[in-house]
Amino acid sequence: MGKTIAICLARLIFGAVFVMAASFKFADMQSTAGYIASAGFPMSLSLAWIAAFFESALAICLLTGAFFSEAALLAGIYVIFLAFSFHGPNRWSGNQAEFGFFIDHFTFLAGLLFAAVHGPGERLAVRVGMLRSDTGI
Repeated sequence: MGKTIAICLARLIFGAVFVMAASFKFADMQSTAGYIASAGFPMSLSLAWIAAFFESALAICLLTGAFFSEAALLAGIYVIFLAFSFHGPNRWSGNQAEFGFFIDHFTFLAGLLFAAVHGPGERLAVRVGMLRSDTGI
């Protein structure tokens, strides 16, 4: 029972982080686009919309357990991309807190990788029909 509770709490935390991130983007898309542009990316408004929908999809997968391992792996790649793009070494000299933000992304990555390997747990997870090698399908 303790394992199930821990897994469900972890999924809630992962999902909540992406729900909040997407919510902030949807609430003020222009500010998000400005922040993306300040990092040097072109088409910042389009990228902001893509990020908001991607984060929403990640949240749905992490919360429901559907495509959980794939979503956790994609989320990990995304989190490291964000670390280098928005909190990377080029920002550390101007604000040492950026180094802390950078490192925090790696701790999040560690949790996501662990989740990707171990899956959504046995309870409260949507099972998506998958082909298994031992069924001969």
